[in-house]
Amino acid sequence: MKTFTTRREIREYLSAQSPATVGFVPTLGALHNGHLSLIAQAKKANDIVVCSIFVNPTQFNDPKDLENYPRPIEADIAKLEQAGCHVLFNPAVSEIYDNNEQWHLDIGPLEHLLEGEFRPGHYQGVTQVVYKLLDIVKPNTLYMGQKDYQQFMVVSRMVELLDIPVKMVMCPIEREPDGLAMSSRNIHLSPADRQHALILSKTLNWVKANFDSNNITDLQQQAMDLLKTEDGVQPEYFEIVDGKTLLPADRNSETIVALTAARVGKTRLIDNLLIR
Repeated sequence: MKTFTTRREIREYLSAQSPATVGFVPTLGALHNGHLSLIAQAKKANDIVVCSIFVNPTQFNDPKDLENYPRPIEADIAKLEQAGCHVLFNPAVSEIYDNNEQWHLDIGPLEHLLEGEFRPGHYQGVTQVVYKLLDIVKPNTLYMGQKDYQQFMVVSRMVELLDIPVKMVMCPIEREPDGLAMSSRNIHLSPADRQHALILSKTLNWVKANFDSNNITDLQQQAMDLLKTEDGVQPEYFEIVDGKTLLPADRNSETIVALTAARVGKTRLIDNLLIR
């Protein structure tokens, strides 16, 4: 695997590989099997797979969260090499941002729903960094995970608004054998938190099993009540939405997704499930 830390070097390398197809997996690092499944998908369809590891400061609205975000770069490199990734882009913050850069992209209601309500400004930071990374790597295809369903929608909207020539691919959530969605934040869970966290996937599965499009509001309330009964779990939201707009689902919605976020102990977790 080749590793680059500057825009200039990775651009020169990739332009020399033309007309090879490039699949791109942007990450914050602290890689797990969910990330590696994206690498595997990208490898199947592209000549070159590029992964970026960059803990992007503009998408963290809590300085403590940014500070505590895990950064096990040596372990990440080993995982990428084992997965057969071809290129790692691991830049410093100063390589990506100039001082006092301004960015605002109007992505409509998507920005303020769900995660946007609890993490104001988060998606501006996400679009800012993904735009920059796409401009540097210029991939044919961008691979992102379903676990960050709203993020996939936001980036898709940006790609559409700015007419960026890249194909978007959403890859399924990878789960632990007991159902917990894989996340870089799971390392912060105590053994007790880890058990309590299972209520997220259990509740999502219960909603899918009991889904009735005439009864969505009641289902949401029952799901919130289920989450609240679990020790050490503080739910922020449980929403059943139209998978294309993230607005409340109704019986006419072609795609329906249930999404939830909760604090488990001191760790904030998100999860979702395709209902229809």
